[in-house]
Amino acid sequence: MDAPSLVSAMELARRNGVRIPNESAGYRRAREALLAEEIELRRHIERVAEMRRALPPGGEVTKTYQFQGPDGPVSLEELFGNKDTLVIYSYMFGPERERPCPMCTSMLSALDGEVPDISQQAAFAVVARSPIERLLAFKKERGWHHLPLYSDTEDEFSRDYHAIGEGGSDDAAYNVFTRKDGSIRHFWSQEMGPETSDPGQDQRGAPDFMPLWTVLDTTPEGRPPTWYPKLSYGTAP
Repeated sequence: MDAPSLVSAMELARRNGVRIPNESAGYRRAREALLAEEIELRRHIERVAEMRRALPPGGEVTKTYQFQGPDGPVSLEELFGNKDTLVIYSYMFGPERERPCPMCTSMLSALDGEVPDISQQAAFAVVARSPIERLLAFKKERGWHHLPLYSDTEDEFSRDYHAIGEGGSDDAAYNVFTRKDGSIRHFWSQEMGPETSDPGQDQRGAPDFMPLWTVLDTTPEGRPPTWYPKLSYGTAP
């Protein structure tokens, strides 16, 4: 994107013709200033995406990682199917957990409906360290229809690609791989964490893959600083 050729964000905001019933002049001025910042944010997201796509080749995958799927063993390469790009989300649901991570579950519940669309462009897989039978039982309990679940019971993939934390605990991970000319390489992974977080903010990454936070960011209350999703809320609305 050639930044000097772009119309200024404030000018684009001024061209916006949206008006809300009974809004005040003060509200419109503040909303126009916010709209300019939202335009700048969109442009920055595009710049970051361009930088990501321009990354040099990542590390070659030299191990033959094996997983257990619903129909038996499957290799990392087989997870690609007929695609040249593979996205793997490492789900925090290891054998030492009585129940899976609520945050991971919230995000995956939202992604479940997106899988048919994602799969048109890239292969997608969810990997966890529990036995496949346990993963499939929770998939049924949660009402997921499309998420492709696989078990990494040997922990090798999870350990190499940062899905195991200190002391052997689960850690969430998001990794993208590419396949070209007979070679599989790592392309990109989420690397933000406690060391990269700002004071007073959750250690979330960017982009943030959770629709939950995107919705709450549009509300006057924003993201609650100490609240996180649960697996169940009982019968309360």
